[in-house]
Amino acid sequence: MKLVLVSAVALIDIDGRVLLAQRPAGKSMAGLWEFPGGKVEAGETPEAALIRELHEELGIDTRASCLAPLTFASHSYDDFHLLMPVFACRRWQGTVTPLEGQRLAWVRPAAMSDYPMPPADEPLIAILRDWL
Repeated sequence: MKLVLVSAVALIDIDGRVLLAQRPAGKSMAGLWEFPGGKVEAGETPEAALIRELHEELGIDTRASCLAPLTFASHSYDDFHLLMPVFACRRWQGTVTPLEGQRLAWVRPAAMSDYPMPPADEPLIAILRDWL
């Protein structure tokens, strides 16, 4: 089974809310809500992938020193196994903007279970709720 490495981040605003992005139509698991991030490319660290993805998808800039390792997800889907390091980030430059047409929501951890998520993301809700 193919192993896919994806890096994700819990962007946390000054009010303790976490950013969720809705997967756009045409992508697998379209309509589900997830933490921003994306695939780690060859030769990239998980932190570098996140910095790149945040710039491409949300128009914000951060640095590796602002990404705190939080937890990870390990989940088997039908055709691949997902390994996803998850970071927390409270500092970035710029305004969060949905550059790829995705819907965004700033959500309090207690309300995250109201947003349907991919199976790999669901266990992260309790971790974030406890941590925040």
